[in-house]
Amino acid sequence: MGREDYGKAFKAGKKDYQARMLRGVKPTLQVLDEILPEKGSYSEVQLGLVQIPTDQIVGTKTAARSSSFAGNFMPILRESSEFAIKWENLSDVHMQEGIRDPIKAYEYMNRFYVEEGNKRVSVMKYFGAVSIPGNVTRIVPKPTEEKENKIYHEFLDFYQAVPINYIWFSQVGSFAKLQEAVGKKPGEIWSKEEQLSFSSVYTRFAAEYQAKGGSKLAITPADAFLSFITLYGYEEIEQKTTDELRELIAKSWEEFELLEQTPDIALKMKPSQKKKKIPLLNMIFSSGTPKLKIAFINEKRLETSGWTYAHELGRIYLEQTFPEEVHTICYENGTQENVEELLADAIAKGCNLIFTTSPPFVQASVKAAIAHPQIRILNCSLNTSHRYIRTYYSRMHEAKFLMGAIAGAMAENNRLTYIENYPIYGSIANINAFALGAKMLNPRAKVYLEWSARKDVDIEERIRETNPSCVSGRDMVIPEEASRYFGIYYMDGNGPKNLAMPLYHWGKFYEQLIRTIMDGTWKYDDDPSATKAINYWWGMAEGVVDVVCSKHLPVETRRLIELLKSTISSGEFNPFSGILFSQTGMAHAEPDSSMPPEEIMTMDWLADNVIGSIPTKEELKAQAEPVMKQQGVKKDS
Repeated sequence: MGREDYGKAFKAGKKDYQARMLRGVKPTLQVLDEILPEKGSYSEVQLGLVQIPTDQIVGTKTAARSSSFAGNFMPILRESSEFAIKWENLSDVHMQEGIRDPIKAYEYMNRFYVEEGNKRVSVMKYFGAVSIPGNVTRIVPKPTEEKENKIYHEFLDFYQAVPINYIWFSQVGSFAKLQEAVGKKPGEIWSKEEQLSFSSVYTRFAAEYQAKGGSKLAITPADAFLSFITLYGYEEIEQKTTDELRELIAKSWEEFELLEQTPDIALKMKPSQKKKKIPLLNMIFSSGTPKLKIAFINEKRLETSGWTYAHELGRIYLEQTFPEEVHTICYENGTQENVEELLADAIAKGCNLIFTTSPPFVQASVKAAIAHPQIRILNCSLNTSHRYIRTYYSRMHEAKFLMGAIAGAMAENNRLTYIENYPIYGSIANINAFALGAKMLNPRAKVYLEWSARKDVDIEERIRETNPSCVSGRDMVIPEEASRYFGIYYMDGNGPKNLAMPLYHWGKFYEQLIRTIMDGTWKYDDDPSATKAINYWWGMAEGVVDVVCSKHLPVETRRLIELLKSTISSGEFNPFSGILFSQTGMAHAEPDSSMPPEEIMTMDWLADNVIGSIPTKEELKAQAEPVMKQQGVKKDS
């Protein structure tokens, strides 16, 4: 049998050798000594006996044995050679009793290079062994700014808590995300049972993923696995049968394809132009459906949440605008625990369009969309790169610029306070736009930034200490509260006096979106050959945001605000144009251009006239965790 097996291995080696030659790459094994950095730039760590994944053994320590093997570790020396006889003998031993002696190898950047036992590796790779025991010396390069180096040092940190070496990612930060996805804190050690359970789940996933064609994608199996358990939940995936796993992987394939590239999002800054008129009853909804049935799933009650109340006003506006074509239902008190049930109920009731109005509902929305591809599902969030759903948000920073201009004009002592909830996508742009607007009308204006979700902070006490002329409080009125602490206000001894408030006109958004469905433009946007996720980000020009001024605001200031509003709506002026300065230096250096929308959306810096900082997730209250996990700004360290 040994000779027959060597003949097959030899043919596989020659085939691989020739294929590599045609591609212009080295046809034999990689040599560690040839790729190591210069001495003094790395250290060595003895790992002892380790189970080495065979697919991560890629070469030899020295050049002496490199030319005996093709790049796939199959032999290429003739069958009459002494090498071939030794290989055949090892093959017979493996078939009769198994090869037990550990090899000796070096690990560098999570790839393994054999010093002793090259033929053993070749034989075991030929027979499809999953792992090989080996005494391993780890070579640790000094940290650098190179991406691969950063990923490797993140792996080393992960390895301290979880000594497994078969996981490898292509993106920085993924090992920490994996730790979080399986329910562990940073650095928390896994038990042996947890490691075995993880190995079982990952191995089953990787096998089905590769069988589906995962090797053709430019990502690692671990990249796909992390995306998969982030979407469906690790514990839920643990319980899946192999058949259920296979079906779910097939349904989720577009998610894996999106991982091949930098998250690619098509920002729709305005409603698409009509392509052609399509009769309502000929739309994609089932024949005989007299109305477009729409569900709104809200996180809180409209009586206690200004955000939910604003969307409720939008829902009512939609029904009033399309009394014959649209029927809506509304769900309140949604949570991450029950939102899947609410989505299922809406689908069971025949809803063919569903809006989930809170960022933490993104994952449940994607899962429902994968399971029900005929249902249109949109989530109110920003910078979300899932292809199965669309997301929508408003360019509130345009209104915030006007609010800042009002506050700057009214700031007698040059001090303003801005209160924000969470540092999520869009909110930093709101803060900076407010600060820029204030600075434009009052170059001496300072904006004192406070976070309502920050732990152990008494904002009222901070406001008393700062003594600002004006405060920018919450954006929206809460129906059950008879409070006027919203919008921009100042204190005159008898309580707050409102100067202006920003307005989310979700009804205008919903109306224009429904019209894209009616005229066929929705389908035009949803190009099946495209891989971009669609995010609607509409603003003042589309009527989705506005500023309402009160009678307490001087007439001259109101006229100025109307002028600014007109220039922003027409596109003549962008709040984030020209040279812009952050707290640490120049943020935008082009005097004749505006920041790209993608940079505005994800900015992680504060304007130079802002007094305060962007808090970390750890500095915020527990209630901030769901929205921060989904939409938190990734602050550059």
